[in-house]
Amino acid sequence: MTLAVRPRAPGRGVALALRYGPLLVAATAFTLPLFWVVVTSLKKQSEYNASPVVIVPPSPQWVNYELAVELADFARFAFNSIVLSSTYAVLVVLTSALVGFGFARHRAPGRDRLFAVVLATLMVPSLVQFVPQFVLFARLGLTNTYWPWVLWGLGGSPFAIFLFRQFFSSFPRELDDAAEVDGAGPLRIFSRIYLPNSGPAIAATAIFMFLWVWGDYLYPTLLLGVNNTTLAVRMANAYVDPRGNPLQTVTMAGVVLYVLPLVAFFAFAQRFIVRGIVTTGIKG
Repeated sequence: MTLAVRPRAPGRGVALALRYGPLLVAATAFTLPLFWVVVTSLKKQSEYNASPVVIVPPSPQWVNYELAVELADFARFAFNSIVLSSTYAVLVVLTSALVGFGFARHRAPGRDRLFAVVLATLMVPSLVQFVPQFVLFARLGLTNTYWPWVLWGLGGSPFAIFLFRQFFSSFPRELDDAAEVDGAGPLRIFSRIYLPNSGPAIAATAIFMFLWVWGDYLYPTLLLGVNNTTLAVRMANAYVDPRGNPLQTVTMAGVVLYVLPLVAFFAFAQRFIVRGIVTTGIKG
């Protein structure tokens, strides 16, 4: 007994190539720079400018990572960045969620116009706001402190307010009515119903706000001192030899270490995005 083999459709290979080809190209484009950073961090300084190009170093130089930690005082300034980024992200999430809840669920005269003003601030470049903010913080004596980021966090983020407003607008109105029948006020409805079921919006906002402060170079450079600055500022000037020449391989090792907390934070927050989409009984 012989089994008949079904002939493969002639256009199936072309369809697979069209489907997965762009994905493969995009994945290569994204991973190639990361690969180059990692392999460069394991090279000797003499191999960095070698000709022909050394792709994979024959003897990995793990000492580059030790130098990256030592020269930049990595633990100390990473702690500064984590404290500053986490504080700002938490404050922005809380204030923006509360403001977004008000815009989404409470009817008041001029609500839509005020929301349009909030969205309009997204059009203003941050560099335009920097000079007046710097003058204000300097006159208040808040430079060389973390208070500017605390005040920015308490003021919320227009992008985060928009995100929470759109997310909360999709919640059924019956939830508010049922809670009000039970005697719950607006703050209790927000804290007991809306905030616990907004995991995806919270995680997305926290990621964006954390990354903004962690990767920012301009504001910490001009507002903070040498001792309490962030890791990004410290790394910009730390990796040089005694003659002032840049150590590119050590710099790449520092970049790898600099990115690891971001990857860990994203992996941690990603669980809440997926969990919020899968387990919430409101969406869908």
